[in-house]
Amino acid sequence: MPLTVGDKAPDFDLPGDGGGRIASADLAGKAYVLYFYPKDDTSGCTKEAQSFSCLAAEFEKIGVPVVGVSPDSPKSHDKFRAKYDLAVRLASDEDHGMLEAYGVWAEKSMYGRKYIGVERTTMLVGKDGRIARIWPKVKVEGHAEEVLAAAKGL
Repeated sequence: MPLTVGDKAPDFDLPGDGGGRIASADLAGKAYVLYFYPKDDTSGCTKEAQSFSCLAAEFEKIGVPVVGVSPDSPKSHDKFRAKYDLAVRLASDEDHGMLEAYGVWAEKSMYGRKYIGVERTTMLVGKDGRIARIWPKVKVEGHAEEVLAAAKGL
């Protein structure tokens, strides 16, 4: 069942880029952004990561960490961050547990072919650990700016 605004954000503890871990427990008590994307180093995902990276200092100023989550490996994330000098953390969910808990591991269709993958989605989690805002089926253009404006409003 998909998450809705007001739901408690599911807990997670995932391997992150650079060998660390990214866990909901470490983010408790602060608002944060989770953006779910299909694959490292593809055009839309790269644009989205670069957009959030360009605004990383703005998110930092308001104390709202941004974490990108995909099923790619930590090694893939390290290469992706280095190649594009990304300023956001990337978490790896290779077994799809978190992606499923957040309702973003879904059936998709491309060129008439159905497959299971990540539905590009962003969620803003409030300081209370509840989902404050959801952007389903994200269109990358202008998205990071819209998320920043919403985060400033918390």
